[in-house]
Amino acid sequence: MIDINILQQELWIFIKVIFAAILTAFVGYEREKYKKPAGLKTNMIMGSIACYFIANSTFLIDWVSQTENRISLSTDPFRLIQAIVIGVSFIGAGTILKSEEKNKVRYLTTAATLLYSSGIGISVALEQYGLSIGLTLLIIGINWVVNKFESKIRE
Repeated sequence: MIDINILQQELWIFIKVIFAAILTAFVGYEREKYKKPAGLKTNMIMGSIACYFIANSTFLIDWVSQTENRISLSTDPFRLIQAIVIGVSFIGAGTILKSEEKNKVRYLTTAATLLYSSGIGISVALEQYGLSIGLTLLIIGINWVVNKFESKIRE
């Protein structure tokens, strides 16, 4: 028998994931525009999967607490966020390149932007929609404005 309440909750989580993907698409577009290694798809994936992990955690807690082997379940939401940060940092580290020319590090901002996209996804999962939109605008502004400023400095 299909439980309509669970189906509605799953649909709501899916809508949140889509919203996180849309917001982080704007972030990824800005990275893609400047031909950075982690662009549109990567930011969308990072933001939406972070949203999914957080939003789906309530189902996981309910499932574990209903099993026969009811070990004492200590719910610590910060552990899930910590795991997301570690996973995103691992992927972000793969985007960073060290150039031999002048010992220059490249794409560090792209790696940081991936972490930021996961934060946007977490905000959407926690239903902080105004904050998630604000964060999206802020990171696009930071990347775009500072890029323009750096270009003027180089000239």
